Amino acid sequence: IVFALLVSVGAVLFFLLGFVMDVLELRHMLSFTLAIIVGFFCVWSVTPALHTPLMSVTNAISGIVIVGSMIQLDRCVACPSSVCGELGILLASFNIGGGFTITTRMLQMFRAK
Repeated sequence: IVFALLVSVGAVLFFLLGFVMDVLELRHMLSFTLAIIVGFFCVWSVTPALHTPLMSVTNAISGIVIVGSMIQLDRCVACPSSVCGELGILLASFNIGGGFTITTRMLQMFRAK
């Protein structure tokens, strides 16, 4: 029921954003939102044993997200597409840093003492 409520709220927000954003920015926002949803379900459906190898893949994907977010940056600092680009860079940077930290800890567990 929570998922249905979130989808409904998201649909209403996209409808309202259609009044203030042009079509291209709305398409970018829709792609960004769908990527978040797909990524969430892909990562959380992985078993814990495969989580650490998945981190190396998500680090590579986060690098691609950073490049895509940089493309979204515009000279208009307060534009919705620029704000989403800045948010994407910030969150992907956290993901990369956390991924390297977890991978380093995992590799230290398998070193000979």
